[in-house]
Amino acid sequence: MAANPLRMALIGGGGAGFIGKVHAIAATMDGQATLVAGAFSSNPERSRDAASAFGVAPERAYGSAGELFSRESTLPPDERAEFVAIATPNDTHASLAVAALKAGFHVVCDKPMAINLSQAAEMVKCAEASGRVFALMHNYSGYPLVRQARTMIQGGELGKLLGVRVQYLQGWMHGRQPGDTPARGAWKSDPSRNGPGGSLGDVGTHAYHLLRFITDAKPLELLCQLQSHAPFHELDDYGHALLRLEGGASGMVTFSQVTHGRLNDLSIDVDGDRASLRWRQERPNQLEVRALGQPTRIYERDPNSPLLSDLARSSCRLPAGHPEAFLEAFANVYRSAFADMAQHRASYIAPTIAPTMPSVVLPYPSVRDGYEGVAFITRCLESHNDNATWKPTTDFDGSRL
Repeated sequence: MAANPLRMALIGGGGAGFIGKVHAIAATMDGQATLVAGAFSSNPERSRDAASAFGVAPERAYGSAGELFSRESTLPPDERAEFVAIATPNDTHASLAVAALKAGFHVVCDKPMAINLSQAAEMVKCAEASGRVFALMHNYSGYPLVRQARTMIQGGELGKLLGVRVQYLQGWMHGRQPGDTPARGAWKSDPSRNGPGGSLGDVGTHAYHLLRFITDAKPLELLCQLQSHAPFHELDDYGHALLRLEGGASGMVTFSQVTHGRLNDLSIDVDGDRASLRWRQERPNQLEVRALGQPTRIYERDPNSPLLSDLARSSCRLPAGHPEAFLEAFANVYRSAFADMAQHRASYIAPTIAPTMPSVVLPYPSVRDGYEGVAFITRCLESHNDNATWKPTTDFDGSRL
């Protein structure tokens, strides 16, 4: 544990929720943060009951997010929570994040950041006006070999970018029937709570962000076709988005939650004019690189390997050969955001967080990345509803805000 870890409050995560517990584990993994407060459910009694499972004292287990913000704000600066992690249904992200920022907290928010562009725009303006840290949890950007791929592409090892294909395939929807009430995530079938993008918003945004993160290729236009096959909801569960990228390259994003036998199969292939690479989330500790006439190179996650970039090595926690995956990648995004939070803390309280940050810190997914994700959903829906026509993406960076 750092000498004076950052203090975290969690909103959501109670009951059968999955992602809130992941936030709690990942944020505290390196000892640079500690969970001190929370509003773990929209039901006050369930929120307080969940506190013990998170190791939070009863007096700091709040019955609502509003109560958390107001009461934590009255505590001395060296006691109150400094950042809030939002792990709640999509329709609550915007209101909670804006309230947290206005109350002076840093924010780490699940994706998609909002359910429409107007909410996303308000969040960008509020975050940038507040001066607080806003991190969006695209955890796949935290994998060491994803970061290795990014470094190799930026260094020109693949040559000119020709194309990129990303697939995020799941099959869990075949296990549900009309009338079923799942233990978690029932709200994902409700457009008013989930937003209008089903699998598009749930896994398609992760796939799109991975494409952007690894290649840094800017989209110019997109064309999208969506389908809905599962009988228990009206939202999309299968789709393709074709992208025209800056520089003449093309991109394809495929997302599905009705592909039989697929668990959490996220993969990316990048083609250059000198070489190609492939990474797969279900085999996250290997990165394949191929070039015509040469043997396939397989890079493995190894904090001591001179074959990996400084960025990839600094993202490793375990010795080579010890599987490292989802939680550690999640924690890498937190670690990057913590570096900014620690600098902010230095302006009002000492000592700062212990100097155990990695020597190479990658910018973490930000509120602008969140806006781009919501814009991606919006343009995909517009394209699909307009008989799969091309739609411009030039405002994805929020330049019109």
